[in-house]
Amino acid sequence: MLSALGKNSNEKPCNTIDSLVGVKTDIKGDIVFSGGLRIDGKIKGNITAKGDGNSTLVLSEHAVVLGNVTVPHVIVNGTIKGNVRAAERIEMQHKGEITGDVYYKVIEMAMGAVINGSMVREGGEGARDKATVTRLKPVTTGAEDEG
Repeated sequence: MLSALGKNSNEKPCNTIDSLVGVKTDIKGDIVFSGGLRIDGKIKGNITAKGDGNSTLVLSEHAVVLGNVTVPHVIVNGTIKGNVRAAERIEMQHKGEITGDVYYKVIEMAMGAVINGSMVREGGEGARDKATVTRLKPVTTGAEDEG
C-alpha cells in the first residue's frame, strides 16, 4: 500500500517501517524521525520528519496524536488533534480523523474519514503563487430543522 502513494508525487514514500510505537505506549514529548514511523499508541507532542523527502508516518486505528504533524507522507487511520502539514501526500483511511488544519499537496480520503478544520492545498500546478483554501461546512442531519 505504501508504494502506491508515490505515483503522482515527486518523492516516493518510504516503504519500510523503521520505528514502531506500540499500542500500549504513551509518549509525552516531540518526535523527530526519518524513514518510516508507525504509531499504534498515544503521542502528546509534535511529530516531525527530518532529512530526505520520502519519510512516511502511518497511524493505525488505535493511534492518537495530540500535537502538530509535519511529514512528507502520512497515512491516517487514527486520530490527530493538531495541524497536519504533508509536503507530498496525505491518505485518510476510513477511521481517520483530524481535528485541525490540513496542508497538503495531494490528498486521498476514504468514505468515513473526517477532517474538522481548514484544508489548504499547497504546491503543484495551479497553486504555485498561493495556497488554495477549501472550507467545508459541517454536515447536518436535518433534525435541527424539525421541531
